[in-house]
Amino acid sequence: MRIGDYKESYAADEAVFSTPTSRFWLGVLFAAMAAFPFFAGDYLLYMANITGIAIVAALGLNILTGATGQISLGHAAFIGIGAYTSAILTNRFGLPYLLCLPLAGLAAAFFGILVGAPSMRMKGLYLCITTLAAQVIFEFLFVHWETLTGGIRGLNVPAPEVFGLKIDSEFSFYWITAVVVIIAATVSRNLFRTRMGRAFIAIRDRDISAELMGINLFRYKLYAFAISSFLAGIAGSLWVGHLRSITPEHFPLHESIRYLAMIIVGGLGNILGAIYGAIFMTMIPELLQSVLKYFESMFPQAMAFLFPLQTVVFGLLIVVFLVFEPHGLAEIWCRIKNFFRLWPFKH
Repeated sequence: MRIGDYKESYAADEAVFSTPTSRFWLGVLFAAMAAFPFFAGDYLLYMANITGIAIVAALGLNILTGATGQISLGHAAFIGIGAYTSAILTNRFGLPYLLCLPLAGLAAAFFGILVGAPSMRMKGLYLCITTLAAQVIFEFLFVHWETLTGGIRGLNVPAPEVFGLKIDSEFSFYWITAVVVIIAATVSRNLFRTRMGRAFIAIRDRDISAELMGINLFRYKLYAFAISSFLAGIAGSLWVGHLRSITPEHFPLHESIRYLAMIIVGGLGNILGAIYGAIFMTMIPELLQSVLKYFESMFPQAMAFLFPLQTVVFGLLIVVFLVFEPHGLAEIWCRIKNFFRLWPFKH
């Protein structure tokens, strides 16, 4: 049991993993991530890659909505911008994949700033409607700007290459996804230890008070939109590199709602919450699919209800967590840790 929490230096006080126990379990996590692809099959590796991409995108939305309080219903559109940017740079200009990743993020960040520009005069429901309009506009462009996006048929891209090695399997792509997830989570976690991150939280809690303290609301809201969209663009580039094809059907409105559900279920404004929420909400469709396959022998049309059932379950999960656990899965995990930290004593 931990009975003291003594710091002897400022660096120790600022450490993210402040105890030997937390550093030990972090090492165990990295070891497990490194060993996982050698024991997992293609299906599990596919799920790991899809989950990793969702984590990167959810981290971006959590910075905007969870930490800054700017509700967005256009996150899938920015993921799509990153995906199309990466595909176009690969197909038309032959740029290497490692260069396409940051460029896709920058392209999404640029459009994120354009969408976030009206945020100074709008917030709450009005900002939500603005991002919804952006989602609809970009969906329209994805479908109808055929010379650039390929229209409904979409675009196909070759397998990415990294340092001359072709990344053409779930096993090889896993390492790219894992590295990007670790970098995105580290940057996001440390962002809230900076002046910018603390300004985001101040704006979320009370924007008028933040402005009175000297925080430039317009500038920092644009920063939040840019960072969130940048991570969304990175996720989009990972998406197209993983699937090697892209169509407008990959980025509809309900995909934006799914990412919003991830951060609500996981815990708004919490980095671990975004990770837990992305894992949980990515596994839900697979669980539903397994359940429906079990009933398929009795009801041959059971699989036809998979997509509408996903939408219903996502909505129910959002309502349940908002009512019964507004701080999400991250808060549940914190309570479990606190229980064992004091166990067997109650106080």
